[in-house]
Amino acid sequence: MKITCVEPLGISQEHFEELKKEFAAHGHAFDYYMDRKEDAETLAARLREAEVAVISNIKLPADVLKQCPRLQYLSVAFTGLDHIDLSYCKEHNIAVQNAAGYSTTAVSELAVGLMLDLLRQVTRFDGAIRRGEGRGSYLGRELKGKTVGVVGTGAIGTAVVRLLKAFGCQVLAYNRSEHPEVKELGATYVSLEQLLQESDIVTLHVPLNAETHHLIGAKELKLMKKTALLINTARGNVCDIDAVAAALNNGQLLGAGFDVYENEPPLPQNHPLLNAPNCVCVPHIGYASREAFDIRADIVFDHVKEWLQKQ
Repeated sequence: MKITCVEPLGISQEHFEELKKEFAAHGHAFDYYMDRKEDAETLAARLREAEVAVISNIKLPADVLKQCPRLQYLSVAFTGLDHIDLSYCKEHNIAVQNAAGYSTTAVSELAVGLMLDLLRQVTRFDGAIRRGEGRGSYLGRELKGKTVGVVGTGAIGTAVVRLLKAFGCQVLAYNRSEHPEVKELGATYVSLEQLLQESDIVTLHVPLNAETHHLIGAKELKLMKKTALLINTARGNVCDIDAVAAALNNGQLLGAGFDVYENEPPLPQNHPLLNAPNCVCVPHIGYASREAFDIRADIVFDHVKEWLQKQ
C-alpha cells in the first residue's frame, strides 16, 4: 500500500522516519511532508498516488478527492469531520476514521481558561499594565459558585463538567441523551431553554451537524442573562456569530470566549467578534497542546496499522 501523510502533524522528522521503516518492514511505502499546504493543487499532487492518507483539519473537498482515484482510507488527525466531503467518500467507498479523544484534556482546559480570563479580565489587564495603567476600581468575579451550562456532554463536555465541579460550580447539562457519569459528577440535565435562562456561563461542546448548526442564535441569546458569558471551543457555526457579536455590542450578553469560527484563522480584521466588546478570541488553539499532538500521532497511525491488517 502507498501511505501518505500530507502534513507534519506536529511530530518530528525522526518520528516519521521510524514510521517509514516500520511500514516498509510490512511491505508498505510511506511518504510524509514536513510543511502544511492547504491549497487544492498541492493537496491533489500529494494525494494522487495514495491508497491510504493521513490529514488533520485541512479542507478536503470533492474536487480534490476526484483527483485521488486510488484512495481507499483516510485516517483523520482531528475529532470533527465536517471539513471532509463525506458524501463523496461514501459514494466512492473511501473509509474515513477520526481521532476521537486525543484533545479531550486540551480543549476542556482551554474552555475553563477562557471562563477564568473573562471573569478576571486577564487579557484586558495584561494590556492595561503594559500601558502603564493599574486596576482602578475594577473587581473581578470568581468561578466558584457560578452556574455553568454545559451544552453537549460527550468526552470533552464530561471533562469540562469534572473541572467545573472541582472549582465549586453548579453545573447544568444539555445533551440528546443523559450520561450516567455526568449525573454522578453532580450535574443536572435540563432542557436547552432552561440551561440558557439559568446559567451564568454557557459553554458549547457539540459536533457540527444539521441539528447543531446555529444552535445558539438570536432567539437563544435572548434567553440568556445579560450578565452571562458564552464560551465556544466546539465549532464556529454552532453559533450564529453575527448574532453573538450583536448581543455583545448591544449589552444583551456580557462577554464571550471563542476558539472557533466560520472558517479557520487567520480572520479578517473586520470579523464581527474581533470588534465586539469583552470578547476573548484565540486562533483555534484548543486541540493544540504538545501532549495532545503526541497522543494524536499514536491514534492516527495505530488506525492506519489496524486498517492495513484487515486488508
